[in-house]
Amino acid sequence: MNSTTRILVAALLCATAVACSKKVKEVPPVEPTPVEQPPVTPPPVAKTGFGPEDLDTDACLRQRVVYFDFDQDALRPEFQAIVACHAKYLRDRPSSRMNLEGNADERGSREYNQGLGERRGNAVSSAIQANGGSGSQVNVVSYGEERPTCTDSTEDCWAKNRRVEIVYTAK
Repeated sequence: MNSTTRILVAALLCATAVACSKKVKEVPPVEPTPVEQPPVTPPPVAKTGFGPEDLDTDACLRQRVVYFDFDQDALRPEFQAIVACHAKYLRDRPSSRMNLEGNADERGSREYNQGLGERRGNAVSSAIQANGGSGSQVNVVSYGEERPTCTDSTEDCWAKNRRVEIVYTAK
């Protein structure tokens, strides 16, 4: 036998041996056991806009007083979210209107406190407009020291009087 024939016979034997050794036993498919899936609940739908009823129910909109530091008219950082919330309400409700009533404590002259109350109201108005609210929906009124919420002459009482109240005149 020549070498070519030997190689062919050897290859044929190997192929036969491999083919015979790889007999696959067919196993019937196993039925998958059903897995208990929790019910699928749709994600909560984000609220797209405020309505008049939200003024009394929404936690953010119910907060309608912005407080200021002594002799300051700059908006404190902790009140930015409240102002942004009211600005969104104004964007969602173009027919709504608000008064921003600026107030001051009893220290300082009457004229100075009148001007300080106006500057505070304007600061809140500017923040509302910066958050997308319309300036035509906002009216600034200053009461200076004329409408205190507390009449004691203490720092705690004065702090309560340094404020801007947000009053909706049209919802």
